[in-house]
Amino acid sequence: MNDKAFQRCIDPDCARTFDLLDVLSKCPDCGNLLDVIYDWERLDVPGSLAFFEERWAGRSRPLDFSGVWRFRELIPFADPDQVLTIGEGQTMLKRADTLAPFVGLDPGNLFLQYEGLNLSGSFKDNGMTGAFTHARMTGATRAACASTGNTSASLACFAAASGLLEAIIFVGSGKIAYGKLSQALDYGGRTVQIEGDFDDAMARVQEACDQTGMYLMNSLNPFRLEGQKAIMFRVLEGLGWQPPDWIVVPGGNLGNSSAFGKAFIELEQLGLIDRVPRIAVINSTGADTLARLVNDEGLEWNDGRVDDAVIDRFYARMDEQDRRARTVASAIEINRPVNLKKCLRTLDFTGGVVRAVPDQEILDAKAMVGRCGIGCEPASAASVAGARTLRREGIIEPGERVACILTGHLLKDPNATVAYHSLEGDELADQMADFEVKTNEFANRPVPATNDLDSILKAIEEGG
Repeated sequence: MNDKAFQRCIDPDCARTFDLLDVLSKCPDCGNLLDVIYDWERLDVPGSLAFFEERWAGRSRPLDFSGVWRFRELIPFADPDQVLTIGEGQTMLKRADTLAPFVGLDPGNLFLQYEGLNLSGSFKDNGMTGAFTHARMTGATRAACASTGNTSASLACFAAASGLLEAIIFVGSGKIAYGKLSQALDYGGRTVQIEGDFDDAMARVQEACDQTGMYLMNSLNPFRLEGQKAIMFRVLEGLGWQPPDWIVVPGGNLGNSSAFGKAFIELEQLGLIDRVPRIAVINSTGADTLARLVNDEGLEWNDGRVDDAVIDRFYARMDEQDRRARTVASAIEINRPVNLKKCLRTLDFTGGVVRAVPDQEILDAKAMVGRCGIGCEPASAASVAGARTLRREGIIEPGERVACILTGHLLKDPNATVAYHSLEGDELADQMADFEVKTNEFANRPVPATNDLDSILKAIEEGG
């Protein structure tokens, strides 16, 4: 076993350990999730986060250019010569003073971490570089994932750019936005569209990987989450290494919230931060498993001894009622989040909260994010809608600093954007009936004009 890093079951009553190079998505003994664990005392860790500022001077070197691996001392499972990077993590933390009044925050206190600038257009690239690095270390030749779109795009992108692995992608029928599907197809990923939704695809891809030895790239993979920790390192970097009061993140499969919690657990353990931000995880009301389990059923981390009976009963009722996730925020349209327990750990450690916001509020928030000059997909805007809800409830104070994670680019799912801005009345309600979106208060509608200058100039004036 590697003497500096290994894998360990998150259940304290099991806590079985595994070699770093074992390819596992769950503990074979108890079925729980795995963590990558480091013996920090045997590793060379900087005494201050400001150490990483010097990496900007070396951006001609691939590892220092990467927005993940320039923090490699905090993700030390791979030797530098083993890392596979394609230039991921070139993102920004934008102060959003024009959006702050909409959320209810004082100017200077709202920040948007825009992950749409990644090469594949979403935050998934942060995790994929970690998983591809581990796959390279293990000698894997094929990798697979189930996806609502962004994971498949990132997997296919990394496979094409690196030439390392063949990408196999499982998607549900009618459950993927064309902006994302087009990426997987164009990058050469072998895409299998099965009858069913994401949860069905997730179950089948695990079975296929178990049977064939394909390397699983979903966020069950603990090395995916190691890469996603870097999103928090970049938020801290953008704030001069001072933690915000709140991190607000959309909740789908709960990989990001799980990774963020692990990042802050380790940073506190290493003495690199003096306080921990609270993390708010935001579901859509059309895909609100976490919100129901935490807020209605009282599910808790309980020092790692999560009450599985509560989860089992909830899922059984969900099946009896044939309740399926349905939301315009397709990236978080998930019934059974695979990282549920790790997310519970994050909520426990950070004093976090969970909320579910309706699709109407998600699209309204998305339109307002656009007015800041940032285009995000609907799921991203759940973080802003959630921050607004928490401010309205008085959970977030107007003077607190809040970082909302925008997970993906506008062009991932442009259909919802065009519909919101161009349709009116019954036409909008009909097209968005599945998502209960009936109004578009913040629409920027195209102004019609005939093909003559007077009409065009009139349209310009009326539009203004």
